[in-house]
Amino acid sequence: MPAIRAERLSKMFRVGNRGRGMLREALTARLRGPPARSSELWVLRDLSLQIEAGHVVGLVGKNGAGKSTLLKILSRITAPTSGVVKLRGKVTSLLEVGTGFHEELTGRENVYLSGCILGMSKRLIDRAFDSIVAFSGVEAFLDTPLKRYSSGMRLRLGFAVAAHLDGEILLVDEVLAVGDGEFQRKCLTAMQDLQRRGRTVLLVSHNLAAIESLCSRVIWLDAGQARADGPTHDVLSEYAKSFSGGGGTAADLSALTQRTGSGAIRFDRFDLLDADGFTPMTAVRLGGSFAMRLHFTSRVSMQGLIFGVTFHSPLGSVVAQTHTFNAGQEVTVVPGRSYLDVQIRDFNLMPGRYVLSLYAAHLGDIYHDSLEQCLDLDVLPTARYGQLRGMDGSIVALDSDWGEPIASEAP
Repeated sequence: MPAIRAERLSKMFRVGNRGRGMLREALTARLRGPPARSSELWVLRDLSLQIEAGHVVGLVGKNGAGKSTLLKILSRITAPTSGVVKLRGKVTSLLEVGTGFHEELTGRENVYLSGCILGMSKRLIDRAFDSIVAFSGVEAFLDTPLKRYSSGMRLRLGFAVAAHLDGEILLVDEVLAVGDGEFQRKCLTAMQDLQRRGRTVLLVSHNLAAIESLCSRVIWLDAGQARADGPTHDVLSEYAKSFSGGGGTAADLSALTQRTGSGAIRFDRFDLLDADGFTPMTAVRLGGSFAMRLHFTSRVSMQGLIFGVTFHSPLGSVVAQTHTFNAGQEVTVVPGRSYLDVQIRDFNLMPGRYVLSLYAAHLGDIYHDSLEQCLDLDVLPTARYGQLRGMDGSIVALDSDWGEPIASEAP
């Protein structure tokens, strides 16, 4: 018998439906006049799946695909409109980090309160208390009220409690997005430990590199149905393809006011295209090739211009850049609208979200238009540089081959 089985699961919400459970609400609604017609929104439709005990399965899909709703149904937080759920084993869930915390209580008191709400006995919390505190890294603030904690400290404490829950089935929704890089590595290690202990884990995350590292199987939800279900690499490859094509994306830069420079040149638009420069894309893939098209308007004719694109980490650090000066290219523009393409080959920034800056300038820091961190760029995982296991904290993927050990001298 599988640990999780869902048979023809559906969930419908009524959009625009206003409840009238209280007398005051009924009177207020009467004064407003006839109620607006509500419509049906099917978040899940005839979804069937099963997960064997001891497996770690990833759940991916775009926003609104039904991932969080499925986890809430499996957690018994909400009931399905139709269908059956069968679970074998004690279920613990981490759907919102910090569940059960109270602002006026200290960190120590909140560990016990949150642990009890999440299903841990006091004896179990006593036994795990030192490990929870060490994991969270808030030892110095244990007896400080939670209202004095930073948001990062709250997140770390919440996950530390949840990571020590004792259950056969763990349902996790986006906890790998919390905290700094060091704490995210701790989260990944904790998830790997659950896997070694034979726990059944259903993990929802937009961190596809983490999904690829932790899960042997992935289910791709799309519009409330399972669009693909199979080995991690195969499903993530199909999922990544869904980000390109279908109209793609383009950014209108003309209305941006946070820009510096003389104004002799102004960037109007940015297009992300495939390597041939024809098909619009919404994301790029690790190891792939693509083109960036910079549309701009020039007020005058100019020679010797430098056009450039800078890649930043989400925290703003520069991780890569490309510009015409490095390419040995001198750019000449004429008055009016033009565009310039830059081709990127074998892109080796690790999967994740990066931020782009654009500029047009002359040597000597003479900027004509500079848009700092104005665009997001999502990089999706592939197997081009290996399986990406144990690469936490890396920004660049290296094209490398490891040989077999060769004895240099006899023992």
